[in-house]
Amino acid sequence: MTGNFITRDEVETIALGERFGSELRGGDFVAIYGDLGAGKTHFVQGIGKALNVREVVNSPTFTIVNEYHGTLDVYHIDLYRISSIKEILDLGFEEYVEADAVCVVEWAEKLNGMLPEKRYEVIMTIGGEKVRNISISEVK
Repeated sequence: MTGNFITRDEVETIALGERFGSELRGGDFVAIYGDLGAGKTHFVQGIGKALNVREVVNSPTFTIVNEYHGTLDVYHIDLYRISSIKEILDLGFEEYVEADAVCVVEWAEKLNGMLPEKRYEVIMTIGGEKVRNISISEVK
């Protein structure tokens, strides 16, 4: 699923993430870009819902990586507090990317050239108090 979308609240952002997540397969990588409060974690909650994740999907800002189990494993990585490529490598980033799971990374711009060639890119911008503009593209 690719295209440009507008959501008007958190519920719609989660629902869009769920529609998108229903098409994901093991080995897929999702790079998410957006400012604080853009709805990145809500979108990931929808992905988790689509993949039958039973745990509560929340922001791994302080833990950096949350691992969820559902139809597929989901590795939810938040790079907000990361300041160097070395820290990313120390997380075992390459193992997450190479796993037969869905790897979702918030603040993907911090990967500086470490993005997989084949990936989805989700760009989220704030269009109003609760309005979000969401662009989903596939890079091959």
